[in-house]
Amino acid sequence: MTMLLLRRATQTAVRANNRRSFSASQTRLNDRKGLVLGVFEEEGNVQLSEAAARFDQTLSGKLSELLKISGPALKKGKSRIFYGIHKDFPCIAVVGLGKNNAGVCGAENWDISKESVRQAVSAGCRLLQDLEVKHVEVDACGDAQSAAEGAMLGLFHYDQLKSKKKTKVTTQLHGSADTAGWERGVLYGEGQNLARFLMEAPANHITPTAFANTIEEKLAPHAEFVAVEKRPQSWIEEQQMGAFLSVSKGSDEPPVFLELRYNGAPDRKQAPLVLVGKGITFDTGGISLKPSPSMDAMRADMGGAATVCSAIVTAAALRLPVNIIGLAPLCENMPSGKATKPGDVVTAKNGKTIQVDNTDAEGRLVLADALCYGHTFNPRAIVNVATLTGAMDVALGSAATGIFTNSDWLWEQLHKASVVTGDRVWRMPLFQHYTKQVTDSQLADLNNIGKYSRSGGACTAAAFLREFVTSPHWAHLDIAGVMSNKDEVPYLRKGMSGRPTRTLVEFAAGLAHNG
Repeated sequence: MTMLLLRRATQTAVRANNRRSFSASQTRLNDRKGLVLGVFEEEGNVQLSEAAARFDQTLSGKLSELLKISGPALKKGKSRIFYGIHKDFPCIAVVGLGKNNAGVCGAENWDISKESVRQAVSAGCRLLQDLEVKHVEVDACGDAQSAAEGAMLGLFHYDQLKSKKKTKVTTQLHGSADTAGWERGVLYGEGQNLARFLMEAPANHITPTAFANTIEEKLAPHAEFVAVEKRPQSWIEEQQMGAFLSVSKGSDEPPVFLELRYNGAPDRKQAPLVLVGKGITFDTGGISLKPSPSMDAMRADMGGAATVCSAIVTAAALRLPVNIIGLAPLCENMPSGKATKPGDVVTAKNGKTIQVDNTDAEGRLVLADALCYGHTFNPRAIVNVATLTGAMDVALGSAATGIFTNSDWLWEQLHKASVVTGDRVWRMPLFQHYTKQVTDSQLADLNNIGKYSRSGGACTAAAFLREFVTSPHWAHLDIAGVMSNKDEVPYLRKGMSGRPTRTLVEFAAGLAHNG
C-alpha cells in the first residue's frame, strides 16, 4: 500500500513537472528542435533503442527513470511526451516500437519490424507537429529507411487550399550513421506523397493538362535521364486509339497521352519495364451516371496514373539503374451530347471492336489502347495500375492491392517488394471462366462489362484487359480498394492514400539490382 501511494505521488510530481516544463518550453518550441526516440517492448519492460540509450546516458538515466514512473510500458504505436529534460530539445516524443527484431510475418505478408517503425515514428512526428515544432530529429529505430518513410508519410497533409495550415515540419536523422537509408526513405515517402497530392487535389485543379504539367515539372531536375512527351488529341487520333477517345469525347477538357521515358540503365537499349496508369482525372460515369453521394472522390480516379508517374519520379531521384517507360492516358469521363452512349461500338488500337454497354466501365477502355501502345517498346514486363472496379474493394477492402498476372515470375517480384514496403498485394484469378463473359458480345468482339455484371467484376475487368496483352510478363494492379485511407494504415492520415507507389518503386529497384 505504501509503495502504491509512493508511485502515485511520484507520477503526480512528474505530471506537475511536465506542466511547468511545458509552460516554460512553449515559447521556445517554434524555434527549437523536437526529438522522436524509440523504445522496444521486452517481456513487459522497456528497452531503449541504441540512439535512445545514448541520449539517456547524456541525461544520467533521467529518460529511463521518467519512462518507468510515468505509466505502464509503452505499447507498439503509442507515444509519450516529455518537456524540458534537455536544453536542445524542449519536447521529446518517446514512441513504442513493439518487439525488437520481429521480422517478416508469413501470415500478414509484411515485415512487422518495418511496419512498427513506420507507425511509431509517424505517431511521434505528428505529436510534435501538433505542438507546432518546426524541426524534428528522428531516431532510426534500427531501420533508417522505414523511419524516414514513417516521418514523411505521417506528416503529409493536403491543406494547399485552406487559409489555416498545419505546421510545416522539417526532419533529420538522429543518432545514426545510416544517412543513405534515411535519404532513400525520404524519397520513397515523398514519392507516395506526390501521388497523394495529385489524387487529393480537386479535379478543377488537376485536369489532364495540369496533371501532365505537374509531372513534367517534378521530372525537370532529372532531365538528363528522363524524356517527357505530352501527346495531344491529334496524336491519339493518329494512333487510332478509339477506345481512349470514346471516353474523352464527352468532356471539354482535351485528353493528353503522357509518355515518360526514364533511361537509368547503363545500357540504354536494355528492354524497359513499362508502367501504365489509368488517368481519369474525374469520373462521373458518363451517360451511365454515378450516384451523387461520394462522387467527389472520383477526383482520385487517376490514382493509377498518379502512382505510376510518382514511382518514375522517385526512380529518377534514386537514379535506379533500370529503364522505365511510363504511360498515362489522361482524360475526364463526362456526360454530354458528344459522349459515348450505352450500346455504342468502338475500335481499339489493335483493331478489336468493343461494345460499350456501361460507360462507367471506362478505365479498361483507356487502358486497352495504352497497353497496345506499351507493347511497341518490347518490354521486359508490363504492369498497369488502375482504380478499376468497386468489386475489388468488396473483395479485399483496403488490406491489399489485387494483382492479376500471367507470369509467376512477375508475381513473385511484386509480392517480394510489397513485403518490404508493407503496402501489400494479393494474387487474384485469371481464369478462362471470366474471359468467356467478356468475349460473348452481341455486336462486337468484346463487351466492356461481364455477361453476369454483378459477379466477379474485378476478374472480368482483368480478363477484358488481357485481350490487349501479348507480353508473357504482364500484371494488372486493381487499386480501387486501397485508393483512400480512413484509419486502416496508422501512418497515413485520412484521405487519398497514394498506394501502392512505394511498392512500385521497390519492385523497380529489385529489377534494377537483380536483373
